[in-house]
Amino acid sequence: MRMNVSAEAGEAAGLRPLSARSVVLSLLLGAHPPELPVKDLVRLVEPFGVGGSTLRAALSRMVAAGDLRRTDAVYRLSGRLLARQRRQDEALRPRTRPWDGDWEMVVITATGRGPAERADLRARLAALRLAELREGVWLRPANLDRPLPGDLARVAESYTARPDDSPLDLVARLWPLDAWAATARTLLAHAADSHHPADRLTAFAAAVRHLLTDPVLPPALLPPDWPGEALRTAYAGYQEELAASVGLRGDR
Repeated sequence: MRMNVSAEAGEAAGLRPLSARSVVLSLLLGAHPPELPVKDLVRLVEPFGVGGSTLRAALSRMVAAGDLRRTDAVYRLSGRLLARQRRQDEALRPRTRPWDGDWEMVVITATGRGPAERADLRARLAALRLAELREGVWLRPANLDRPLPGDLARVAESYTARPDDSPLDLVARLWPLDAWAATARTLLAHAADSHHPADRLTAFAAAVRHLLTDPVLPPALLPPDWPGEALRTAYAGYQEELAASVGLRGDR
């Protein structure tokens, strides 16, 4: 069943009009390899309300800012944004393993770091889908099929743990699951009710950002009717739709 999404709910879900830069990034982040000739970009951004002169100005600014690299008339993502694409791809297809009750725990041991370093480390740990139990102690169920980055050993120690308390209670302390699910359902409803290309791109750009914050918990620790997989499925369908409508193959 479809439902209307209010402006307030849409804003809370991260729905905001996309700039020319955002449109270009959305297209390139969905392309493999993430590169397109300018003539194709001019054609591809037109359905999203971006004109040729606006596009060229945006491309110039993005190259100057280090977002894109240009070779002849082909634009491709910079190294920094290639890392973002890898995170986005992983968010859409997270690798998991059966959960046996163990938890990953990362304890920060480094001292004397400045605010920027601390903020960067917090962002890295959150991107690894860890949550902070108390200052300097991060954990999550050990159901993700991925190693922790080796360079974390310079600032932290990692452990395997098994809490004495209820894992459901611990999950409730670490993640706002009800709020995450409500936002995901708002995004699904908005996507279902959006028909203009720009509106759909706006909805699914917000969906990708939201999926990056999905804790990807074991099914036994999730609330009933968790919408994470539904949001991933909807976005996968949109990728196919976008490829068909603009002639852009995601696996080319």
